[in-house]
Amino acid sequence: MIQMFHVYKAYQKDSPSLVDINLEIKKGEFVFLTGPSGAGKTTLMKLIFAAEFATKGQILVGEPARNIARISNSSIPYLRRNVGVVFQDFKLLQTRSVFENVAFALEVLGERHHDVKRRVYAVLKMLGLQHKLDQLPQRLSGGEQQRVAIARAIVNDPAILLADEPTGNLDPEMALDIMGILNDINARGTTVMVATHDVQILNRFHYRCLALSKGRLISDGTGKPYTPSSDVPGQKPEPDLRPVR
Repeated sequence: MIQMFHVYKAYQKDSPSLVDINLEIKKGEFVFLTGPSGAGKTTLMKLIFAAEFATKGQILVGEPARNIARISNSSIPYLRRNVGVVFQDFKLLQTRSVFENVAFALEVLGERHHDVKRRVYAVLKMLGLQHKLDQLPQRLSGGEQQRVAIARAIVNDPAILLADEPTGNLDPEMALDIMGILNDINARGTTVMVATHDVQILNRFHYRCLALSKGRLISDGTGKPYTPSSDVPGQKPEPDLRPVR
């Protein structure tokens, strides 16, 4: 579902954000992506939905697999139809209602009004928000806003859901509620990747954990608590940072 082969990303030539990343995430997996701030978690996610492009290496996403390094600009919207994204700061449209925020994800795809209405109501009901559909985001709690963001990300039934620090702005009880929702989405067959540095969540939900440090993948275990470390095992190779596109 997601494969990376010797992936490098550098915004500046002498300070790579990702270094020689190799990984495979299978269809239906739930995976944590963890590490301290600046480790490269957000950058890695951006590469998956083509918000950024690798400086070197190959990235295959979806079934059938699309090679992100070779994807044309006109094909990016088709890729993103199958990749839902949830952000820490929600990124909701503040002047639009809950219904309109979720519907927007379908309207940009040209879906018919009747289908938009049916699908938006169904996903809001699944997330317990059907009674909030006319509310503006600022009238909602942080947990409710995050659920709206999740609804928007999954209303198109994507094969992959990426969540970047989805509990970072929430209290522990709301954080567990959001994690329960993501767990349920995964149980329906969606491949889920959650970036987090919340050790309590990592230790409570025993999923495969990919740990990054200084742009390098230093651990790919299953259900093992993450312990931050400044030491990266192995010799550091010199990256070839020539653009691939």
